[in-house]
Parts: sequence; C-alpha cells; structure tokens
Amino acid sequence: MNAQDIRNAYLDFFKNRGHKAIPRALLVPYNDPTTLFTGSGMQPMIPYLLGETHPEGVRIVDSQTCLRAQDIEEVGDNRHTTFFEMLGNWSLGDYFKEEQVKWMWEFLTDVVGLDPSKLYVTCFIGAPEYNIPKDTEAAEMWAKLFAEKNLSNGIADIGTEEDGYKRGINDGERIFYYDGSKNWWSRNGKPENTPVGDPCGPDSEMFYDFGTPHNPEYGEHCHPNCDCGRFMEIGNNVFMAYRKEAEGKFVPLEKPNIDHGSGLERIAAAALDDPDVFKISLMWPIIEKLEKISGKTYDSHTNAMRVIADHLRAATFLAVDGVKPSNKEQGYVMRRLVRRAVRFAFDLGVEQNFMPDLVPVITGMYETDMPEVAARRDEVISTLVREEKAFRQTLRKGLREFEVWTSKFGLNGDTIFTLYDTYGFPVELSVEEAFKRDIQLDDKWQDDFNARMKEQRERSQTASKGTFKGGLGGQQLIHKKYHTATHLMYQALRQVLGDHVVQNGSNITEERLRFDFSHPEKVTAEQIKQVEDIVNEQIGKDLKVSWAEYPTKVAREEMGALGQFGDRYGETVKVYKMIADGADKPFSFEICGGPHVDHTLQLTEDGKKFKIIKEEASSAGIRRIKAVLA
Repeated sequence: MNAQDIRNAYLDFFKNRGHKAIPRALLVPYNDPTTLFTGSGMQPMIPYLLGETHPEGVRIVDSQTCLRAQDIEEVGDNRHTTFFEMLGNWSLGDYFKEEQVKWMWEFLTDVVGLDPSKLYVTCFIGAPEYNIPKDTEAAEMWAKLFAEKNLSNGIADIGTEEDGYKRGINDGERIFYYDGSKNWWSRNGKPENTPVGDPCGPDSEMFYDFGTPHNPEYGEHCHPNCDCGRFMEIGNNVFMAYRKEAEGKFVPLEKPNIDHGSGLERIAAAALDDPDVFKISLMWPIIEKLEKISGKTYDSHTNAMRVIADHLRAATFLAVDGVKPSNKEQGYVMRRLVRRAVRFAFDLGVEQNFMPDLVPVITGMYETDMPEVAARRDEVISTLVREEKAFRQTLRKGLREFEVWTSKFGLNGDTIFTLYDTYGFPVELSVEEAFKRDIQLDDKWQDDFNARMKEQRERSQTASKGTFKGGLGGQQLIHKKYHTATHLMYQALRQVLGDHVVQNGSNITEERLRFDFSHPEKVTAEQIKQVEDIVNEQIGKDLKVSWAEYPTKVAREEMGALGQFGDRYGETVKVYKMIADGADKPFSFEICGGPHVDHTLQLTEDGKKFKIIKEEASSAGIRRIKAVLA
C-alpha cells in the first residue's frame, strides 16, 4: 500500500467501527494562543479531551496535517521532517484499551500488511510513588496478539532509555516497560511534570524493526527506544485514564479517553520495509523531479534533496492554509522554509527558478484526497513562485554586499553574521563563496558567528515574553474574556466596515487579543472608535453567551453563522451566540469550539473597557488589530 492508500484505509477502518471522520484542522491553529502551528494530531482535540462535547460524537477519526518548525535543522536524515500527517482516532469516554490495542494490531498487520515479526511495543512501567500501577493490562493484551501469530511474546522491564542501552534485547522479548520519560502522556511529559488539573495517562507505543545494524554511537546495545535507526516508532496509544488533582495526587477519570496517533509517513516507510521516509509515495515524486531538474542523483545528493522535498511540502501546505511569506510568525517560518529550499538547490547546481516545476508535483499528490489543495492550487503556486524570485534577487544583492564587506573587513564570524542578518545571505553561501574566491576564513569564525546568533536569540526571547509556548495556557478566565471580546469585535467590524470582513486568524494572550481580518485599506481612527463603542455597548447589555449544535449547512447557509477563512467543518458544528434579554436575534452568532465567559459583563466586572490599541497591515489585503480590556 502506498501512503495515500494507507490514509484512506485507516479512515475507512475506523469509520466501519463507528467513528466519524472529521476534516483536518488548519496548520495555523484557530483561537489557540499556545503555538504558531498545529504540531500534533491531538492538538485540535484538546478541548474535547478536557470534557467539551464533540459535535460529531464520542468516536472520532481523522488525518491531521502537522508542522514542527523546531525540527527544521534536523531535516536531512532518513526520518525527520517538518511537515507530516498524523492518523488519529479518539474515544471520548467510550471504548478503552482492549478495543484500541486489538484494532491497531489488526490495522497494521491485516490491513497494511506489516510483518508482525517486525513489530515491537512498549508499555508504562508504573510510578508507585504516585500510586500509578504498572500497565500489565496492555502488555498482556499485546502478548496475546503476538502469540496468536505464533510469535515470541516475552515481556521485559527496561526502565529508562539509558538502561536500554546498557541491557539490550534478550531472545524472545517483544514487549518492553519504560518509565514516564517514554511511556507517560501529559502535555508536559512524565508524571511529576504533569500540570495540576490536566488529564494524563500511560501510553503504549508501537515500533517497526528495519533490521539495520546498531550504531554504537548511540550506546552499547540496541532496544526499541534506541535512536540508531533500527527501530522506528510508528504509532502511540495514549490511555488517558487519570487527572492530576494536586501535587503528587492522580485520580482515575470516571470516563477514560483514547488518544491515538500514528505517523502516516512512518507507516508508509514500514510498508516499504525501508527506513527512508523520503522513498514513500508522498515524497519520492518530488525527489524524482529534482533529479530530472538537476541532473543529479538522490544517492549522490541525498541531504540536499531531502531538505528541499520536506521544506517545499511544508511551504505548500502553509500556502494552502492561507499563510503568506513575511518577516513575522507563521509567515517568517514559511519564508525560511522556501529560502532554505532555494539555498540547498545551489548544492544541486540549480540556479534557475524551480518552483513552477516542483510545486505542481506536490499539489498533485494531495488534490484527490484534499479538495482544498485543488481549490487553491494556482494561488499556492503563484505565492511560492513569487517568493522564490524575490529571494533569488536577495541572493544577487547578497553577493554584491559580500564583495563590499569582505574587501573592507575580510571574512570572519562578525562579517558572516552581518551578511546573514542584514542581507539574508545564507551562511553556507558565504563559506562557499570564500572557497571559490580563495578568501581565507579565520580559525574562530564559527565561534564568533554563534556568539552573535546567541545574542540575537536572547533579544528575540526577551521581546516575545508573554507568548505561550505550548499546552493549555489559553484556558484561564482572562483568555475566555478576550476570546469572547474577539467575537464581539468581529461582528462590530462587519457592521462598521462591511460584510466583506472575514476572520483570517486570531491570537490571545493574558495581556491582549489579536485579530486578523480581510479588509483592503487602513481602518480609520473614526472607524476604530465606532468599533470600540459598539463592543462596549454590547458588553454593557450583559449579553448571555450560550451554544448549540447544528448541521453545518444549516448553521452557515440558513442561519448565517460566521466562521473563519479557510476553516473546514464536519457535518455538525458548535455555534456560540451572544444575545440580550428580550432581543429577537443575537448580536454574535459564530462557529467556535470555545472557551467563553457566560455573560458579557464579566469582561468589565473590574471596571475595565474594551480598547483597540493598534491597527496595522498583516499581509496583502489583511489587517491586524490588537485590543485590550483596560
């Protein structure tokens, strides 16, 4: 089965077992202040794992596109990618371990056809200090399934990853217990780091054995959690069975949840029995096109082709989801991905624009299964072609500056940093130009460059204090207030500016709300004052905030519920309304997952008022407003 086949088979497998398939969420999270991107399959499901009612029921399945920009420097080996898909299924208080373990075994071995003799699993060793038992239940379930295939089913304690390197695997061992650093799920990792109030629990991971020789650089012996490349994790079953009530106290959930995630690319690699994820059907066509364009082979230029294939796939999906290259936040990451791809194209000898040839290959691999890719194909290609052209102009300018700076100051770490930071000239090209021109680099240039980069990162971190760095930081009362205020402002903007105003994104912190929306020109001071007055007037009416579920078509087409640009919905949606006592219709009627306050006077109960503090351009045709309750 190729990757596309596996994705569709997974969705069908769980739909046949009572699950409702939901569309993927955007790569840019909606109303999530915690992160720039959707970085895991479970991220859009957090409200429902915390107890919100999902409009599609208690059994959910999807394939979620994800992006992890922090992995950008890791791309180049055979398994790291910034962009990937997570196959996910969830039980929200319905089935639990027995069904999940059995179904995943059946899917991997019978549907995908993986050789069961190459599968290994891990389970939680327990945390007696917190009265959390060893997960013998899951281990015994796995052991039974291995035995049914006439395979060894030995269960062994390992503990930590370090213990695994010391111990290795003994004959017949198939199921391994690890501690909370490996087999416990919470948003902050092991049990002692689990935030108070959060759901959490043991997990059971599934690994595929490619049989490659162990690399002793990673430790003396190999084991399933070894990083040497022999084993690849292909999926994780989280048994969300507890809630942390206080420091050191975990109580069982009355209705435990299942949160499963499998890497589509990794399962596809296992189906090929090849540890190189770039050989799968969602990667290899890009590589083949690169070989044709460059005249080079994958074997001779492996690293460069992997980086280009990964980065352009990620940039393509960012464009599909409405991101434009810029120097801020998501747009900055998109720009960096494109520029790194162009930079690595130089290693292939490709100095002409190659986006017009490569991007259609990427969109073509997804158009059948993801209609939004087909719908935005031409715009996506245009966006990436423009960015490539602009960067190649930057490179030409950078070469001119290279000559100026090196003639004045020579080539050292400070010069290379200035060329990189001020002119966008890649470090690798500075070094390459030095080699071509026989310019001597001083011995400590890398140390000096790294010192300047460290200073820049520290300045950036200071400037970004107050931005949440993951997890559920957006669930406190102040976030609910700003989230509710965002709904009121959205409707007020439409009243003042017109119905062409559509939400394009939002971000909420403890200090302020930020809202991006479609509008072709600057919002005037008079219009800003009108919006403020409308919002404060509606807050003063103490609108009641409530929600109900409706069929999506009815909510949007018949009832006029607002959504946000590019968002996709299942058959049923949750709609929040804000309405004054005795009013005929709500002031705000919007599709949303929460969280909100119960009534609008809560926004100003401490004497505060809604105030817009900044209005600016975000990108072409998109304005950005920042507002506070002060």
